[in-house]
Amino acid sequence: MLEVCPLASLPRGDVRRVDTSPPIAVFHTDDGEVFAIDDTCSHQDASLADGWLEGCEIECPLHASKFNLRTGAVDAPPAKLPVRTHEVVIKDGVIHVELSTEAPNLPPDIRSRLNAEGNA
Repeated sequence: MLEVCPLASLPRGDVRRVDTSPPIAVFHTDDGEVFAIDDTCSHQDASLADGWLEGCEIECPLHASKFNLRTGAVDAPPAKLPVRTHEVVIKDGVIHVELSTEAPNLPPDIRSRLNAEGNA
């Protein structure tokens, strides 16, 4: 399990990007819930941590795709593929994330680059 940060250091309505491979974003909603998803939009290479959080949705800053933080599902195009979600556990006031073992839905530009580098 990955230790992210104390819950008290991530205010409601804020996000923390974690440099894993691929990176994840940990969101603390205005309602006090904490979610973790892959940080990269499945449509094109953009950080979802730089997007707009509203309720339980994050809007990609590049082309306005929206993703459900609970399920990773696409709530608004142009993205078609969901992003992975990761289990969040808050223990002793610290946010921990159990990274998903599913394959990530990386955007085509990143998949192409990884294929060219022989990493896919």
